Amino acid sequence: MKKMWKKLGLSAATLSLALGLAACGGGNNSSAPATGGDAKPADTAGKPAEAQPKGTIKLGGLFDITGGTGDVGAPYADGEKAYVEYINSKGGVNGYKIELIGEDYAYKIPEAQKLYTKFKSKDQVSAILGWGTGDTEALRQQVAADKLPFVSAAYSENLKNINESPYNFLAAATYSDQARTSIKWIKDNWKGSGNPKLALIYNDTPFGKSPIQDAKDYAAKIGVDVVDEQVVDLKALDATSQLLNLQKTNPDFAIIQQTWGATATVLKDAKKLGLKTQFIGLNWAAGEGLLPIAGDAAEGFIGVVTHAFPYEDLPGMAEVKEYLDSKGQKLEDKNQKFIQGWVTTKIMMEGIRAAGDNVTGEGIRKGLETINNLDLGGLAAPVSFSADNHAGTNQIRLAQVKNGKFEIITDYIGH
Repeated sequence: MKKMWKKLGLSAATLSLALGLAACGGGNNSSAPATGGDAKPADTAGKPAEAQPKGTIKLGGLFDITGGTGDVGAPYADGEKAYVEYINSKGGVNGYKIELIGEDYAYKIPEAQKLYTKFKSKDQVSAILGWGTGDTEALRQQVAADKLPFVSAAYSENLKNINESPYNFLAAATYSDQARTSIKWIKDNWKGSGNPKLALIYNDTPFGKSPIQDAKDYAAKIGVDVVDEQVVDLKALDATSQLLNLQKTNPDFAIIQQTWGATATVLKDAKKLGLKTQFIGLNWAAGEGLLPIAGDAAEGFIGVVTHAFPYEDLPGMAEVKEYLDSKGQKLEDKNQKFIQGWVTTKIMMEGIRAAGDNVTGEGIRKGLETINNLDLGGLAAPVSFSADNHAGTNQIRLAQVKNGKFEIITDYIGH
């Protein structure tokens, strides 16, 4: 009889523990690890319990595959998904499997808000990998209230404000820092007489307008004259009228804040009109995807490079190659935006690793804030966060199209 009660007592304790774990699954309002309900019991066939996955940490992914920035958004999302698959093949993070629940919101802010609610309430994610400037800024108050770390591809200067965006993290230089550094490079390399003349070309979205005032303020401060501004739609197939207006002011340089499609349109129409302006594109304007659509009009174009090209021989590229080899894919078939998505996800994983077993939103935020001079193997500038600074870096490189290929022309520089 004693033996029977002993067995029953053990079963009851085991059941109680299992129910307790299930009750903690996937939520972000609990101090217990977010398991998403996927925690598995120990294998009784002889494997030690510590060898089993602790559970699943769920991440939300806002992707633009089919919307206005899908030209760069699709390869970026592929890079995010690839890194999650890669890290899971290595045993996950601290014994947890990572699940990325990514969906295409087609660059529509209302759809991003709807998906965010789903990620938070239904999927019970612990953090989010975001995308666009408009939606990232629109969601930042909800993100703060829900205590969900949000690492985005939006590099808006507004996200630097730790009081307004306490759960947002910037994994690359802001658009404003990219513009400031480009303007400083213009000033430092100017050989003409008087101040260099600068034009600004951008689209009428929060992304497009994000760095414009900061660029004008910084240019005035260091002696670069902003002589013109032109608005070109993200999906524009013709920019002749805007460039005819720009031609009247005869700028020496023009900074472009666009993605590949509109940038190619600007470069092709500038070539047709015979403009001598040196065009410099911020990071989403640069990259290999620009070259086939711009053709020889891209020759001489300078781009801001926040992340490495796959053809660069860098230590961090070994992991990417290892993953691609395991999938029967080739590094040369990927582009810089794939690397950008890969690196951003790697940074998020480092925050999760530093969080240990406290993989709630608050725990992951604190984990990210411990990152100091994270070495990304040359795939991007090292990043650092702290409790009062979520801007990872202000460093960029510049690359120029020479003989149909982007070639790096600076080391990492700032302003």
